[in-house]
Formats: sequence, structure tokens, C-alpha cells
Amino acid sequence: MKKRILAAVLATASILGAVSGCNDTSAVSSGSGDETSKAEGSGDATSDSEESKDKVNPADEGKVLNIWAWNEEFKGFFEKYYTVPEGVTVNWVINPSDGGVYQQKLDEAILAQADAAADEKIDMFLAEADYIKKYTNTEATLDVSTIGVEKLDTQYEYTVQAASDDAGKVKGVSFQCCPSALIYRKSIAKDVLGVDDPASVQEALSDWTKFEEVAAKAKEKGYLMTGSNVATFRVFSNNVTSAWVEDGKLNIDPAIDQWTEQSKKFYDNGYTTLAGIWEDGNTKEMFKDGKAMCYFGPSWYYNFSMTNAQDPEKGSAGDWAITTGPQAHFWGGTWLLAATGTDNPTLVADIMNAFIADEEVLTKLVEKEGQFVNNSAINQKYAEDPNYGNKTILDGQNDFALYVDLAKNIKFEHKTGYDQLLSEKYPEYMKTYFDGSKSKDEALADFKQYVKDTYPEIVVE
Repeated sequence: MKKRILAAVLATASILGAVSGCNDTSAVSSGSGDETSKAEGSGDATSDSEESKDKVNPADEGKVLNIWAWNEEFKGFFEKYYTVPEGVTVNWVINPSDGGVYQQKLDEAILAQADAAADEKIDMFLAEADYIKKYTNTEATLDVSTIGVEKLDTQYEYTVQAASDDAGKVKGVSFQCCPSALIYRKSIAKDVLGVDDPASVQEALSDWTKFEEVAAKAKEKGYLMTGSNVATFRVFSNNVTSAWVEDGKLNIDPAIDQWTEQSKKFYDNGYTTLAGIWEDGNTKEMFKDGKAMCYFGPSWYYNFSMTNAQDPEKGSAGDWAITTGPQAHFWGGTWLLAATGTDNPTLVADIMNAFIADEEVLTKLVEKEGQFVNNSAINQKYAEDPNYGNKTILDGQNDFALYVDLAKNIKFEHKTGYDQLLSEKYPEYMKTYFDGSKSKDEALADFKQYVKDTYPEIVVE
């Protein structure tokens, strides 16, 4: 009976809920729901004393910790900076997020959770902003206050809001905060605008009208405004006034339609390309000979997605800076959720607390990984440090000085459990409108048919 109830809850979770890192399509270590990678006693950040380890892993808790994720970003941080108690084996079950594969595999495992052997139960799983509410609004996740994780004043409020169910129970924590900025090529800005400092560039690009005016100037100089029309999608989608699904019906917010018309105009005028956000047609413009002036993203984007810019021979590292851009927004984020049925609640809680409160762990995430962490006190320290700056991409610019201000204005609103696939597929289906092979109505009809086929519970008019 419990299994049937959970199945019904999961099936309707995205309707009951109100939901991009990080939106990442990096390589995965296991492709199926039952293949795992294992590590035992790895990490170096927490206490090495036997007494401490005994407290973290009481004798009556499990010796196998199963963590589900869609890429290896957090796995890497965990293995570097967290000490696993002796005798505990960590299994990582990693499936790609593209096309909803991760969610599908995770849902199947959650439905089998009650009957699974103790060493096979999910203990902790990761979720993104685009679908976290699908899981927090079900019995599949635990109120973390019941296992020893309390809300901290240093956590950014939107990260707590995203991890809370409709009754206000907090079901997880995020180790990162993801305010997103406009990332621009300084040499191109200098050629197009005559200036390249963040304040002057911001003045020139402070709204979408100005952004389009500069795009025309960039075209005259032989540049692209963006390497992909999808580069601006998250800016618009983060500033909607309504959700993808309202009262059970598919809804296209005016901000999404504004992005659609901007994309069509920008492509027709030669201001951008129709390359996918992760495709070579977009990322090749990060090389030294690239022509794109603007990208958009949080710290994880330029640290993890701008590898072409960091190429030692062909790259453009140091030729980039960040500013706010036309609209403040955030993109992505990774939350750690405690699975109902875990036999390692103390260990799960210790991991969560380490990645939101342990100063040593958080300092390493900032200094060694370039993460803007989910701890305002740590971030503020670096924002005020005259010697701190991002030397990998930004030629020493203190990105934290901007991010601490942007983070104050992040709002987690108008989100549903459907957002990942709808936000992925809408730009894909509208591409036929942008390239002229179909009319806008025809492209929109194709997208609506996809929604009908994928989510029959959504009313599509």
C-alpha cells in the first residue's frame, strides 16, 4: 500500500509543486540505475579522530551510503573535501540529466525504496532547481531538521525556499548559490563600445533595448552578440511572472515569447547562431579567434563550461569580465536531499552540514574550485578581499564582489516540477521558426504536441 501511495504522489508531484551547476551535460560514470562507482574512506576535510568518525557513523547505521546524481561535479568535491567514516563504502549512481533520464531512473528507484535491501536504498540524492519541487513535495524526502540539519542565517533564502515543501518543511540543502551574470569578451567590447570596464559595459547593456542596439554595432564590426540564441534564454525564463503550468494548463509567459521574438530577430540579422548552448557552434566562439561578445552564466559556467577559453594555445583566458547585464537572474544550483528510508541519517546530515557550514570545506570550494558557496559570510569575506580575484578566466576580477549583490535579489518563483524538459524542449522546437523552415504557429504546435505526448495530465490549448 505504501508503495502504491508513493507512486501516486510522484505521478502528481509536479502538479502539486511550485519549482539549471547546474545545468550540465558532462560525462557520467554509470548509465543505468543499478551501476555504481564506489569509494571507501575518501576525503580530507573533516576530523580524522576515531571519536569523530564514530559519532558521524553510529554502530546502528548502515555501512553503505548510496548517493544519486546526474554528473560528477559534487562527487568530485565530496571525494576531495569530505572524510568518509572508516568502514563505510560510498556508491555513486550517476545517470545523465538530458531528456529526463536521471529523473526517470531516480523515480523508479524511489518507487522501489520501501522494498529495497538496506545496502541498496537511496540515502541521499541530488536535484536541480528545474525539478526539485517534484521531490520536496512528496513523502520521498525527509524533513532535514529531523536528522540534525538546521536552517542557518548564512544560507541564501532562495536556496532554502527551493528545498522546502508547501508546508514549509525543509527537505535538503544546496552547497552553492548561483547568481548569474553577463560574461563578456573585453577585447570585443573595446572594439565595439570603446570601453571594456564592467561599469561602462553595464551602462551600455543595462536593458534589452540597449542590448539590441549594441548587437547591431557588433554585427557591423564583424562580431556576434552571442554564440547561441539560447544564451539569453535563462535570463528571460528567470524573469517570468507566471509558471510553465498554471492551474494544470500549459502556459507560455510573455517573457518567454519576448525571448522567442528576440531570437528570431537576432538570427535573421546575423547577431547570433542557432547552435545549442553546449554545442561546438557556440563554444568555439570562446577560442581566441572567436567572434561572440557575450555569454551568460554563474561561476560554475565559466569555471566548468568555458574550457575552450582556457585552452593554453587557442584560448582567450583573461580576455573576459562580468557585469550584471540586462536583467538580474540565477541559473541552476544543486541540492542535496535526504531520502526517506535511508539507514544513514546521521551521515547524510553530517554531509549536508559540512557543505553549508564547515568553514574549511567551504574555503576550499571557493579557493580551489571557484564555487560561490551557499554561505553569505564566506562569500562576503572574499568579496571584500582586495587580493582575491578570478585569475583563470577573468584576469583577476573579483567576481564575488558582484555576485554578493546579485545573490541578494534572487527569487525562486513560478517554478514547477515540469521545468527541466519544458525549458529544454521549447528552444529546440522553436528552432524551426527561427531558421524559417516553419511558421511560429507551426513550431509552437509541434512543441504543444510534445507536451501532450510527454505530460498527458497537462491541458494544452
